[in-house]
Amino acid sequence: MEDPDPDSRSPLEEDISVHIFTVSAGMVGVCLTVIGIVRLVTMSRKVDTLADDFLCVDAVLFLVSCILSYWALRTRSRNRMHRVERIADTVFIGALALMVVICIFVTYSIATF
Repeated sequence: MEDPDPDSRSPLEEDISVHIFTVSAGMVGVCLTVIGIVRLVTMSRKVDTLADDFLCVDAVLFLVSCILSYWALRTRSRNRMHRVERIADTVFIGALALMVVICIFVTYSIATF
């Protein structure tokens, strides 16, 4: 049966965008905090690392995901909402994957010092 209002949203559809929005916003803060910590450690040890550069890229990806999920929440068109939400989800998963790579890289870097 067709939905009488094509622009209405189910709670699950909005729930996904809300979760992406809140978690990605929090992860931007986490990335910025860890960048500061990494900079303090590298300055005290007089070494240089690429971890803070990767974290900066990761923070930007989480920020893009946050903006896209907010856009999906604010749009009126159901089709556009699904498209934007799918892009936000893809960027979010990519940022999480990069976060795993960064964690492995930092762990390896610390273990070699």
